[in-house]
Amino acid sequence: MDLFRLSISEVTHLLKTKEVSALDVMNAVFQRIDSVEDKVKAYVTLTREKALEMAVKAQKEINEGAPGKMLLGIPLAVKDNMCTKGVLTTCSSGMLSNFIPPYESTVTSSLAEHGYVLIGKTNMDEFAMGSSTENSGFHVTRNPWNLERIPGGSSGGSASAVAADECIAALGSDTGGSIRQPAALCGVVGMKPTYGRVSRYGLVAFASSLDQIGTLTKNVQDAAILMNVISGHDPYDSTSAPLTVPDLTGVLDKDIKGIKLGIPKEYFIEGIDKEIEAAVYAAIKNLEGLGATPVEVSLPHTEYAIAAYYILATSEASSNLARYDGVKYGLRAEGKDLMDMYLNTRARGFGSEVKRRIMLGTYTLSSGYYEAYYKKAQQVRTLIKQDFEDVFKHVDLLVTPTTPTAAFKIGEKTADPLQMYLSDIFTISVNLAGLPAISVPCGFTADNLPIGLQCIGKHFDEETIIKVAHAYEQSTDWHRRKPVL
Repeated sequence: MDLFRLSISEVTHLLKTKEVSALDVMNAVFQRIDSVEDKVKAYVTLTREKALEMAVKAQKEINEGAPGKMLLGIPLAVKDNMCTKGVLTTCSSGMLSNFIPPYESTVTSSLAEHGYVLIGKTNMDEFAMGSSTENSGFHVTRNPWNLERIPGGSSGGSASAVAADECIAALGSDTGGSIRQPAALCGVVGMKPTYGRVSRYGLVAFASSLDQIGTLTKNVQDAAILMNVISGHDPYDSTSAPLTVPDLTGVLDKDIKGIKLGIPKEYFIEGIDKEIEAAVYAAIKNLEGLGATPVEVSLPHTEYAIAAYYILATSEASSNLARYDGVKYGLRAEGKDLMDMYLNTRARGFGSEVKRRIMLGTYTLSSGYYEAYYKKAQQVRTLIKQDFEDVFKHVDLLVTPTTPTAAFKIGEKTADPLQMYLSDIFTISVNLAGLPAISVPCGFTADNLPIGLQCIGKHFDEETIIKVAHAYEQSTDWHRRKPVL
């Protein structure tokens, strides 16, 4: 039995029945990493010693019958923009290449309380700015389904690690689609919760009103398990919602008869890959066969989402990244005076995509342009949110493609940032409105590249999207397919 191929629930069962130990599972995952990581390059830091220490502790608790710990002995990966005390946290940037946090993020603290084993920190687009994980300051991560193609971004390292079975599951962050898009391109499940459902304390900020931590898993059940662990109110995060968290595993295997599926016409646009369109329509037909009712709906301001997003996200990035000045922490490049030190530090520490976004954001916030750009983008954001609110008066959730194309070749779009930005055309509106969404595998192209189906829910209604996604998943075998490495 290849332990590294199993899901959270499957490993948990084997650990509880004492058929395997936490050390067996951890060793199997590291053996898998040793055999394929040179090809995939999903990680920036591996934590072998810490993992051994955590696995030994987990096994002791298993032997003692520790109750209520949902991740006891489960090897997980964490995107490298979440602070892990005593473990290098780089955001895949030269700016933070030597940063070891003195504190733990809330999400990793929650994982630790439930007994997880930290395998390592995964590669990402620098400061989460990108759609392909080609913008890492260290190396390019590759798609396990085709090593010449991108895994998506910015959580490409986490998605590739899950798809390649280099961990049992992983955490990622989603600012404009950075969990769902790589999940779709790598053939795994990517869950972005409602803004405020999961604490952002200890997440290195890109765009604070858009960033949200979520999960990358091998199936929907594992997404529900992980979400149960990381969700909840956190006094350390002022945007964290003080709401009761439902048991998301409780809606698994519930039927979906009578559920109304909104099919937004703006998401089936000219230019979408025909194989993607066909796979998504087939998935909608499948859901209809399970008892759901598809209804065509309209989200009229969708066409403005990318423009609004890239004004708002870059403006917030400009503000958030001002703290990296060579004084407080991270990289410091020497200079002849203070201003020279600032300039040298930022010139050396930031990559080209980060610099591009800082410059764009600084421009849109500058005197004389704030009203024309930033304020207008905020008004458009409100219109987009209202579109969703109007539609959700008539349907229970929305079903769309996750991406307009399958994974493209490495280097294919690096010379054209605008084409790269369009990769997130179907995911960005969800972040602008703060909604929950999940991407599940729904097919493959003729070139054997994964295709993702996106389910978008109402605010704090993760239960419905989990229920529908799980019902669809159980009626197909797309999620069971594995890349050959």
